[in-house]
Amino acid sequence: MKRITHFLYDYLVSIGLTENAAKYLNMFALLLLLLLFLFVIDFVARKLLRAIFSRLANRSKTNFDDILITNKAPRNIAHIIPLLIALEFVPIVFSDFLYVEDIVEKILQVFGIVLTLWIVRSVLNTLKDYFKTLPSLKDKPIDSYIQVFMIFAWIAGIMGAFAIITNTSIWKFFTALGAASAVIILIFKDTILGFVASIQVSINDMVRIGDWITFEKYGADGDVIEINLATVKVQNFDKTITTIPTYALISDSFKNWRGMTNSQGRRIKRAVSIKIESIKYLSNTDVEKLQKIQLISDYLETSQEKINAFNEENNVDKNILLNGRNLTNIGVFRKYAETYINQHSAINKEMMIMVRQLAPTTQGVPIEIYAFSADKRWANYEYIMADIFDHILAAVKYFDLEVFELPNSASFKL
Repeated sequence: MKRITHFLYDYLVSIGLTENAAKYLNMFALLLLLLLFLFVIDFVARKLLRAIFSRLANRSKTNFDDILITNKAPRNIAHIIPLLIALEFVPIVFSDFLYVEDIVEKILQVFGIVLTLWIVRSVLNTLKDYFKTLPSLKDKPIDSYIQVFMIFAWIAGIMGAFAIITNTSIWKFFTALGAASAVIILIFKDTILGFVASIQVSINDMVRIGDWITFEKYGADGDVIEINLATVKVQNFDKTITTIPTYALISDSFKNWRGMTNSQGRRIKRAVSIKIESIKYLSNTDVEKLQKIQLISDYLETSQEKINAFNEENNVDKNILLNGRNLTNIGVFRKYAETYINQHSAINKEMMIMVRQLAPTTQGVPIEIYAFSADKRWANYEYIMADIFDHILAAVKYFDLEVFELPNSASFKL
């Protein structure tokens, strides 16, 4: 290269150019040759490295190599070769222009830092994509950790670039940075909070990718599709996307439905409000009428025998139903609902089944059904619950009961 430099310089001087003009033309000619050479070297290095990595990927049993190629790691690594060559020949090309040489060398050194960051990013993105293919890690917030590493890498890269440009010692730069730490903490407050939250979320296993969560404060109700350093993305059931700050998962209250998903059933907890004025004792005639209902015929027969025996032993005056022991229409209805739920094919019989009476309210007496659907899928769960309450609501009138509802315009018609 030095021989070419001297040859071009001597030739340009010999054809009548001044020394300064010869130096400039010599520099531009050498720079053009160097750029052309670097372009060829970069092209060959990229093709060669990609071919090598592709061959290794085809022979390898893991898909890590394929993901490495997809994230352009071989391409970024190939740029190192022309960069090293450029750093070697720059002093020769700009031998007559030392101030330009200094500037170009700094530019190349800064580019070397940027190239290193590109390579680190390619490798980290490869690790992220590879970890997401592993069953044990696919529901972990890998994005958060990758972003943290990249933030530290970029900070280190910016510090190194600044030190190169200003000819400042890196240790002096760190000293000045310590003085500005309060400002840095203020700038990166959300990032720091998100990082801490990501660690706590992962360690405590609060949320995983794929979990169904309900976060009323942010209007989120759906599946978690992404957890990164700053945000958690939730795809709602209407297919909209809600973005939640990661640190909100540890500072605010939300509901995670994973326990229900992993259990053997999905809870049904709904009540029917009965008008208080429709509740009454059952006479013998009423009992005989209700015995025609097959689900509770045995229960009514057994219960009525016990009640009659008790009343006879205690010489109870049954001219008034209030005296002694009696069945009520709401109690029999509650027993009917419980028997019906126990025999329903879609209810998990190994989990709790209960039909209970809640405290009376201004809207009547609530009879609540508490059970678990064996099918946890949303659409099927809603169908099962609707099927149960269709039957229960239609059955109320057979017990001379009425379901409470607020008055409407038809209620005031004469």
